Amino acid sequence: MTADAQLSPWTITRTSGTPQGPLLAEIRELAARAAEADGNPPLSEQTLVNLRSSAPGAARVMLFTARPRAGSGGDAGDDAELAGVAVVSLPPGGAPDAGQEAAVLELVVAPDARAEGAGSALAAAVAAEKVPGLRAWSHGNHAAAAALAARHGFRPVRELWRMRQTRAADAELVPSPALPDKVRLRTFVPGQDEQLWLEANRSAFAHHPEQGSTTLADLQARMAEDWFDPGGFFLAEDTETSRLLGFHWTKVHAGTGAHPPLGEVYVVGVTPEAQGRGLGKALTVAGIEYLHRRGLQAIMLYVDADNTAAVALYRRLGFTRWDVDVMYAGGEDTPSL
Repeated sequence: MTADAQLSPWTITRTSGTPQGPLLAEIRELAARAAEADGNPPLSEQTLVNLRSSAPGAARVMLFTARPRAGSGGDAGDDAELAGVAVVSLPPGGAPDAGQEAAVLELVVAPDARAEGAGSALAAAVAAEKVPGLRAWSHGNHAAAAALAARHGFRPVRELWRMRQTRAADAELVPSPALPDKVRLRTFVPGQDEQLWLEANRSAFAHHPEQGSTTLADLQARMAEDWFDPGGFFLAEDTETSRLLGFHWTKVHAGTGAHPPLGEVYVVGVTPEAQGRGLGKALTVAGIEYLHRRGLQAIMLYVDADNTAAVALYRRLGFTRWDVDVMYAGGEDTPSL
């Protein structure tokens, strides 16, 4: 079902559920243009997965699109070029209850449609839904996003750093991986290791707001992506029991325009029983070596700014802070953004 609201000079359309193919293609193209202009992807990978997935148990999506309305200098209605989009990902079952994962908003405006009110119109449409406990990501924390959040009474509650390492830094600082005793390394086998990995991931990220809730549908969606390579998905297992103790899933971002290909320390996890043995560092180094063998000259990763132990480890491995994503939230008396 859709509902239109005329917010001059934009037509805002609200849609519930997974968007159809042509609209999804428009959203991806808009996100790609914004990423090229800003140097930051405006929509997270999880949001893109949510937009594609209608599987049972998947996050439910509310989608808001902005297009020029009639008389505003462009074609009106669905034939007008997409100027902006806001995506609210709700936990399965709808709005979050106490203890559930929060609803998350991401919003992007086309580079050639900025400073014309599209972002404010989209934010107003989202606010009208009064989604409880709504959080909002600002990837790169651009000044316009910070100002929009402040106008709606939202404050920063989380910083996610992007750190970057060049091959020159790796040559000087990264040691050879040294696995703990009775631990061996192998790579992920599709069709065999999905449930093993999901169990280890839940254990390793039991208190993480996003990673620990990864489902089989989420995993399969990522395995279907062009970038997925099981040869870069490392598993550490006990040599006596074959129990999975940790993992390092790497990723390669294809080059676009002026941006060369970029490696990523995508996910590193160690189960509680295997922590404190140096396994996380060994897995991280093994993945970095793999990415460099593929010819990648730079590698990035995401880490929570308040995870001081991880930040210190990555600094020792030659990573430096590159950029920051900021999550915003309102107080109990703040209207939803």
